[in-house]
Amino acid sequence: MSKTVLITGSSTGFGRDTAETLARAGHHVFASMRAVEGKNREHAEALRSFVSAERLRLEIVELDVTSSASVERAVASVLEKTGRIDVLVNNAGVASAGVSEAFTLDQAQALFDTNVFGILRTTRAVLPGMRRQRDGLVINVGSILGRVTFPFFGIYGASKFAVEGLTESFRYELSQLGVEVVLVQPSAYPTSMYSTAQRPSDTGRSGEYGDIGQIPGKLFAQFLQVFQAPNAPNAHDVAEAILGLVAQPKGKRPVRTVVGAPFGADVVNAQTAPVQSQVVEGLGLGELAKII
Repeated sequence: MSKTVLITGSSTGFGRDTAETLARAGHHVFASMRAVEGKNREHAEALRSFVSAERLRLEIVELDVTSSASVERAVASVLEKTGRIDVLVNNAGVASAGVSEAFTLDQAQALFDTNVFGILRTTRAVLPGMRRQRDGLVINVGSILGRVTFPFFGIYGASKFAVEGLTESFRYELSQLGVEVVLVQPSAYPTSMYSTAQRPSDTGRSGEYGDIGQIPGKLFAQFLQVFQAPNAPNAHDVAEAILGLVAQPKGKRPVRTVVGAPFGADVVNAQTAPVQSQVVEGLGLGELAKII
């Protein structure tokens, strides 16, 4: 069945690929991005050319997840055209890597504004409609770094740990109202995220770490080597995972889907699930674990 899908962060990477993949599968996709007539103009034009060539139901929407006004305008424009949003894919995000102490508070706040508060803004905007129709799916794109920790990815990882908690709580709270909330946890993939990752601006602090401060650069070099190898991970895996979640029946979707090398995130998921169930049962709220 064709669904109306809104995807954030669709200019490049996972978001762009997911928009194209879902549109090819017959869904009516609204691919959103910031600055459609500005910094992302070329990306928007390329996506329009793709849509025209393949004759797909894919439209571009201006949406900045760091602006509540922008989010509300974008959601209103989709609802005006379609009357409903069936699926929200919260994909927009930014990365950071480096000595955690060397990131300024302003840098950390900016990252959380996109990766965490951006999800809260867009989810709040679509949920009233989903609750009214008693049907909807929210897919949050997290990371394996929301379950396991890589040194020097502390600020980014902290934001993804926050997404984990936000996702699970929303899932319980909406389970009896017809709305399902799930999480995709990608591993490292060759996308623009690595080339645009935020680096610490307090270079003086980084310098005080000596040789340890050089490790992030070496880590990036290792990742780039893996990405350029013949058996490099295929970023399309993420779009396929999201497509699979959209296609599954309500209540049958896994809470979390690891995509790519898990680095133990799958183990953490498996071991945490029964503990979380016991917590909810202990609160006398076991019925919230069942999606209706």
